[in-house]
Amino acid sequence: MNTRQEKLDAFGRLLDIMDDLREKCPWDQKQTLQSLRHLTLEETYELSDAILQEDLQEIKKELGDVLLHLVFYAKIGSEKESFDIADVINSLNEKLIFRHPHIYGDTEVKDEEEVKQNWEKLKLKEGNKSILGGVPKSLPSMVKAYRVQDKVKGIGFEFHDAEDAWKKVDEELEEFHAETDLEKKEQELGDVFFSLINYARITGINPDSALEKTNLKFISRFQKMEEMASERNLNLGEMSLEEMDLLWDEVKILNKN
Repeated sequence: MNTRQEKLDAFGRLLDIMDDLREKCPWDQKQTLQSLRHLTLEETYELSDAILQEDLQEIKKELGDVLLHLVFYAKIGSEKESFDIADVINSLNEKLIFRHPHIYGDTEVKDEEEVKQNWEKLKLKEGNKSILGGVPKSLPSMVKAYRVQDKVKGIGFEFHDAEDAWKKVDEELEEFHAETDLEKKEQELGDVFFSLINYARITGINPDSALEKTNLKFISRFQKMEEMASERNLNLGEMSLEEMDLLWDEVKILNKN
């Protein structure tokens, strides 16, 4: 692997390239904080896909794309004489040191859980008015629910164990099935999802990753089903549900082999 100096040199070269692009490239010159935002989100999702696939070479590539965006934002910040990349990094360094008193101070912790609890308490000392104040409003709903639950856990607002969390799932399911008004039923379904996410989190499962893996599995199986139907001169749109189920079962058996 690269030495520390080689890493620093590579980062310095990236900053030089960013300066060149901002000065000479018509596309890069036109970009703003707002115009880059949706592109950054896209790059982040591409990185997420690579991580789910555990494709290390693709992860390396996507990390580079995300890093470019971070440097780009810092470059725009410097042009506005607000901040530059050194300010960004120094601010991060200070925050990490402050939030890790068990490393850089005399605080003692016994496990990961105490580290997380201290983290949330220290964030309040930094001026955050609410434990949940740092949860981005634009997070996807499932990710937001997970983060909300994980944050309140940091101050002890948590079920005792997974069994208690599952009892809440059962309770919410009963309320969902009992409700007949569509608008209220939607609210109850939200409660079901929230409690399921909570149960998954407590058991150590990331519900977003679990659902995305199921999405990918379903897409793969359905596309294989389409291939099989085409090979047999069948049209899925003209097949009955029972016929498609038989084809689906074939695909599942093939995937197990």
